[in-house]
Amino acid sequence: MNPHLRADLLLVATTLIAAAGWIFSKEALAGFSPLLFIALRFSGAGLVLAFFCLKTLKNLNKMQWATALKVGALFGFAMVFWILGLQHAQHLGVGAFLTSLGVVMVPLLNFALGGEKPSRFAFLSLPFVISGLAVLSLDSEFYFGFGELCFLLSATFLAFMFIFNSRAAAGISALPLTSIQLLVTGLITGGVSLVFEEWNFQHTPAIWGWFFASLFLATSLRFLMQTYAQGLAPPSHTAIIMTLEPVWTA
Repeated sequence: MNPHLRADLLLVATTLIAAAGWIFSKEALAGFSPLLFIALRFSGAGLVLAFFCLKTLKNLNKMQWATALKVGALFGFAMVFWILGLQHAQHLGVGAFLTSLGVVMVPLLNFALGGEKPSRFAFLSLPFVISGLAVLSLDSEFYFGFGELCFLLSATFLAFMFIFNSRAAAGISALPLTSIQLLVTGLITGGVSLVFEEWNFQHTPAIWGWFFASLFLATSLRFLMQTYAQGLAPPSHTAIIMTLEPVWTA
């Protein structure tokens, strides 16, 4: 199969799993504090994947480790700003729209950072993507305050993470790269959670069930598939497909 076609099919499957992950997370957050949930979810998923690539992790050189850690740090800060946005936003529809703009930024930011020039079709698709996301998320109100600023910062970090993850995936195997970035994300969000949240683990079996579905399916499997697919196609190409996630979620 053509690598770009394989990447397309994997990314479409990834967006479906990611959309299901919103439901898993929503149910799990009925018991967990938001940052603690993300910290446990990502660090747990990272450990699961790391178990299957211990030898490969040991063989990574310093440059590869630095690259993977940078991707993880970008993802971690994106998650912190996303949670702050959820806590302070006046209008979640506006927040969902602003967060979705992260993938729209990818083709332009990647080109600005010396990457490939987006194709004519990528440029032509952007107005439709932005309009579609606006119709999906917005109503008659558009308020921009601190929470919405956090969502926009989260989208920006996600865009940079997407670009550098695609570049890293070209030189590092998907399994070790994904495990490192998930572990770093878990450590960053866990550190912030330790300062601002109270930790409680007395949850019902149903809450733990949603948590493990989120950990194994919506995190371990989802990000492994996404990282592998990103190594097969240019960032501007894959970013457009990832905008399907909010469509499936809705």
